[in-house]
Amino acid sequence: MARVVMHGVVSVDGFVALPDDTVGPLFDWYFNGDTQLTAHASGWTFPVSRASFDHVQPFWDRIDVTLIGRHLFDTTDGWDGKPAAGDQLVVVTHRPLPESWVAEHPDAPFHTAGSVEAGVALAQELAGDGLVCVTAGDLGGQAFSAGLVDEVAMDVVPVVLGEGVRYFGSHTGTVLLDDPDQVVQGDRVLHLHYTVRR
Repeated sequence: MARVVMHGVVSVDGFVALPDDTVGPLFDWYFNGDTQLTAHASGWTFPVSRASFDHVQPFWDRIDVTLIGRHLFDTTDGWDGKPAAGDQLVVVTHRPLPESWVAEHPDAPFHTAGSVEAGVALAQELAGDGLVCVTAGDLGGQAFSAGLVDEVAMDVVPVVLGEGVRYFGSHTGTVLLDDPDQVVQGDRVLHLHYTVRR
């Protein structure tokens, strides 16, 4: 069965976006290096440090399916029909995707599910034995609270935002993670990876 990793770029105080959904300086590290990081599904490239490339490129290449919430879909306009990572994308939503968007992107490898549990199950089915990436924030926090997340990956940026969208959404309660098995210092970012302790 596919493993599920919750991932996001996060401030030191635990926010993945400001209250207005902008990211402020969180993504600056994507543009401060000389090595081209490539999101193959979308074709996007980012000049990052060599250390960040060596960590992030293999991670992105292993992602088969990305799982996002409807809010992120609407905020990004569905990334123009191209998954940010992986070959397919599942949107957790209680509403159909906009007809105009579907008509404009008839070949988009996007699927929908009506709940977090159904979304994770569909993403795992699509990924086979691969990797499912759940975006951090409210959706990721719901999956984490439901015990559906196997791994946590964070790109920690040295900034304190003070308010905004929390990495773990509204999750409360104590969950133990194993010690980090990956700690990589990039330029203005620290890449961390944990396994959720079962």
